[in-house]
Amino acid sequence: MPKPNMFKPKTVPHLTSKLKVAVIHEWLVTYAGSERVLARMLKAVPQADVFTLVNFLEGDDLALVAGHNVTHSFLQHLPGAQKNYRQYLPLMPLAIEQFDLSGYDLVISSNHAVAKGVLTGPDQLHVCMCYSPIRYAWDLQHQYLREADLETGVKGAAARALLHYLRLWDSRTAPGVDLFISISDFIARRVQKVYRRPSLVLYPPVDTSAFTPAEERGQTYMTASRMVPYKRIDLIVEAFSRMPDKRLIVIGDGPEMPKIRALAAPNVTIMGYQPFEVMREEMRRTRAFIFAAEEDFGIAPIEAQACGTPVIAYGKGGALETIQDGISGLFFDEQTPRSLMDAVFRFEDQPSTFAPEACRDNALRFGEARFDQEFATALNAALLSWQAGRAPEEIIAPLTRQFHHLSGQESVEDLNARALIGGKA
Repeated sequence: MPKPNMFKPKTVPHLTSKLKVAVIHEWLVTYAGSERVLARMLKAVPQADVFTLVNFLEGDDLALVAGHNVTHSFLQHLPGAQKNYRQYLPLMPLAIEQFDLSGYDLVISSNHAVAKGVLTGPDQLHVCMCYSPIRYAWDLQHQYLREADLETGVKGAAARALLHYLRLWDSRTAPGVDLFISISDFIARRVQKVYRRPSLVLYPPVDTSAFTPAEERGQTYMTASRMVPYKRIDLIVEAFSRMPDKRLIVIGDGPEMPKIRALAAPNVTIMGYQPFEVMREEMRRTRAFIFAAEEDFGIAPIEAQACGTPVIAYGKGGALETIQDGISGLFFDEQTPRSLMDAVFRFEDQPSTFAPEACRDNALRFGEARFDQEFATALNAALLSWQAGRAPEEIIAPLTRQFHHLSGQESVEDLNARALIGGKA
C-alpha cells in the first residue's frame, strides 16, 4: 500500500454536471459530522437542490447551503420544531415521502434516519450516503431505551411500538436505493445485516490540514466530546480518577455534565465547551487522546492523529479502521475503567512506539481531497452503469479494490468501459 501522505488527487470529470440533482439531508440545525460530508457532496454537485425536514441554520452555518435552493417539510412549522424537532420522529417517514422529486435525474440521500425513504421512479438514480441505518430502531434499540429510561411503562410500550413501525418502514424503503455508500466497513456490515444489500465503503472527509503536530508535548491526557451517554466520557473520567498520578483534560458539554463532574477527581480537569482553537491546541500537545465510544466512524481520533497524537480507543466500531494498532494508537477490549486503565499502562510501557509522523501519515488517508476524488469517481461509475442498463451495485467490487488498494482483476476503468458499450467482460 502506498504511504498515506503520497496521495495525490486527480481531476475527476463530473458526469453529473448536466443532470438535475436533488440532495436530501434529514435536518439542518448545526454544522456537525454529517454536515461536513454534505458540504463536500454539494461541492461535487453544485447545481443540486437541497431537501430537508427542517432548516434552522443560522450565522456562519448558512454557508453550508449557500447558492442552493433549499426546501423544507411541513415539520418546519410545527410547534417547538426548532428546539425539539426530534420529538416529531413519528411523522418523519410521512414528511420525507412528501417531497416531489419527479423532476430530478439523480437523487442523493444523506441518511442516518429517514432520508433514504424519499420516493423515486425507475428513471431516477438514487445513491444513498449512509451514515447508519436508524441506530435506535435496530441493534441499538435496547441501549437507547435504557438511556432514555423507556424500558418499562406506558411510554416504554409506545416507544417500542414506534420503533417496530420504523423498522418495517425502513426495510420497505431500502429497495428504492440503487447504490448504498457506507462510511465505514462497520456500517457496511450493518447495512448488509439490516437491508441485505452490499455497499461501497467511502470514508468521510476530515479536514486534516487544520491539524498539525506541536514541537513539544506534555504529559497530560485528553478527551473531547459531546457529553451524551454513548460517548462514555464517564468511563474515561472514572478510569483516570483511579490513577491519581496521571492528569486528564476533558473538553465538551452536554446533558451528562453533572454526572461527569461528580466523578472527577482532582487530577481530572473538566474544561467544558471550548472554542475550536483551544481544543486543537490541547490535542496538539497532549500525550494521548482517549476515545471510549463505539462510533460508526469517529472524526475526533483522526483529528488527533493528524496532530501527531496517538489514540487510546475502545476496540470496536469505526476506530478499528481509523487507528493502526501499535503504530498510531492502541485499543482496549471492554468499556470498563479497568480495561482502559490497563491500556494506559501498556501505552506508557512503550513510549517510543507511537511516532508523531506515523500518526499523522495514518490520518492523511482520510483527507478531504481523497473524499472528493472518490465520491466523484463513485457517482460517475454508478451513472455509467445505470445509463447502460446495468445494476449500479456492480461498481462496488472494482471501486473497493481501487479505493482501498486491494488486488483484483478488473479496474474501475474496465468497468466504466464495459458500461459505456453495454457489453460484458
